[in-house]
Amino acid sequence: MAASSKMLMQGNEAMARGLIEGGCVVAASYPGTPASELLTAVDAWRTAEDLDMHVEWAVNEKVAFEIAYAACQSGLRAATIMKQVGLNVALDPMMSAAYLGVIGGFVIISADDPGPHSSQTEQDSRLTAMLAKIPVLDPSNPEEARMLAGLAFEISEEFQVPVMLRPTTRVCHACQDVALLPVARLGRRAEFRKDPRRWAATPGFRYELHVQLIDKLARLAAHPPTAPRRLNPHVVSRTAVIASGVAAAHAREALAGLDLWNAPAFFQVIQPYPLHKAFIEEINSVYSDVLVLEETSGVIEMQLGNRNLVRGKISGFVPEAGELLPETIGRLLSEFAGQQPAEIPAAEPGSRRRPTLCPGCPHRASFYAVKKAAPAGIYTSDIGCYTLGINLGAVDTVLCMGASIGQACGFYHAHRITGVERDIIATIGDSTFFHAGVPPLIDAVTQGARFVLLILDNTTTAMTGNQPTPAQGTAAGKPVRIEDLVLGCGAGFCRTADPLEMPSFTALLKEALVWSRANGVAVVIAKSPCLVDRSVKHLRRAQVMVETAKCTGCQACTKQFECPALIYDHGTGKVHVDVMTCTGCAVCLDVCPVRAITSGGGA
Repeated sequence: MAASSKMLMQGNEAMARGLIEGGCVVAASYPGTPASELLTAVDAWRTAEDLDMHVEWAVNEKVAFEIAYAACQSGLRAATIMKQVGLNVALDPMMSAAYLGVIGGFVIISADDPGPHSSQTEQDSRLTAMLAKIPVLDPSNPEEARMLAGLAFEISEEFQVPVMLRPTTRVCHACQDVALLPVARLGRRAEFRKDPRRWAATPGFRYELHVQLIDKLARLAAHPPTAPRRLNPHVVSRTAVIASGVAAAHAREALAGLDLWNAPAFFQVIQPYPLHKAFIEEINSVYSDVLVLEETSGVIEMQLGNRNLVRGKISGFVPEAGELLPETIGRLLSEFAGQQPAEIPAAEPGSRRRPTLCPGCPHRASFYAVKKAAPAGIYTSDIGCYTLGINLGAVDTVLCMGASIGQACGFYHAHRITGVERDIIATIGDSTFFHAGVPPLIDAVTQGARFVLLILDNTTTAMTGNQPTPAQGTAAGKPVRIEDLVLGCGAGFCRTADPLEMPSFTALLKEALVWSRANGVAVVIAKSPCLVDRSVKHLRRAQVMVETAKCTGCQACTKQFECPALIYDHGTGKVHVDVMTCTGCAVCLDVCPVRAITSGGGA
């Protein structure tokens, strides 16, 4: 492609392009919003540029990290991609890799989710980078994200250290015209040079590696390409605004809109850690009042050190939680400049429908059956679109990936030792089971826990865009059957059934509960494909209809089953079917207590 050409891209596509232009040849990821599209875009650019690369959806973030890191130990440029809570899963190898360093450039993309929009927490990956003592770059828009992805490879190789690129949701999903630069075809051959003192370092050598890492950080804090940028150098002022990430983009617009472009000095920080030493000295010696705008924690503010000088999150001037939206930044800048902040109009009151599972989603049938089989049970659940089972009253706990099984074990043991009997059903998705469900299942079997594990197998990673699971396999390898994995973990009961066959599926859950009370963990695999997955051909049954004369308006189908295709009319007190929304799963035939819903039309 011509070096001068541009293309409208989403931030995730732009970062993928930056990795490709930087010479990345190995990329591994586990999907998680807001980073889910990134690896798909890497693979698309690989095809478009006809590159020989290894691109994979790994079983979890820890494995993805280790695969990519081994490539960089062999002298190749590599990247691993995840969201901020996924970084927790990869933290063990990341902490060690910071000490060991790299040969080929190694980029860790950890996409943060201030808000949060689709995460358990709004944690700041920059704090994790500080903990590991690795540099982190903070893009403010898609074009900058593309540029910093390439710069990250250069820094990584120059300083022999992993480099984190930390976009946020607004950068990942924003769109911008992005330059298409030539792809670096480095032509390197993998060559792992044995060096046990480094690559298999014992604690004594780890101390030496730690000393070296501290020296790398000191040199990075003086590296000119990542120094903070003064965006209005003509201004002479004793006040300054410092911003990073998307907050810098918002602040730049707000300063101009509030007629403050010629008032405070304005700095953009692209490397929030380690913050440049000369910059810290300049801020503390030249300015008398400083506002720091950053998401989500006070990482820059913390390194500036002067609590009497800086207004930010630690001082309490900037909100500690949530996104720094344009209107919030505008208000903060006005207050900082001594202006009267503009009033933010209140949102129009409305009757927003809460998020719910898709019409025809097999998970809805699974959760309805759970409530029927164990009405007084404890329902532990997990991370995925099936977390929306909370709307059906079939989700009591959600902690983190894989925790449904571990918590089911904990609830069982807590009730056992106090002489209380409770049915426990843990629900987990197929991708999540591969990701983090196997170790706690082994623990449950070996510790004699007694509960039902319901694996919701919709044959894809549905919540993040239908990425494949190990059960689908790859062209280079064979699939791994969930049933074989469950039996290999030692479970004595493992049955597979279609949850859309509601009566028989509910009966199977009851059978599993009886077995578990006497024997241990009983596993039921609810196997039915995701309705959004277009790679699967779905069986559509006859269109359902409501016999108005029979309908009592009890709303069991709209409130307890909560199917979006079933609409309650408050005027008539009856339910009708939205045929444009209905997918034809026909589970509602078994849900209606008075059999008012019937199969009444053609396919």
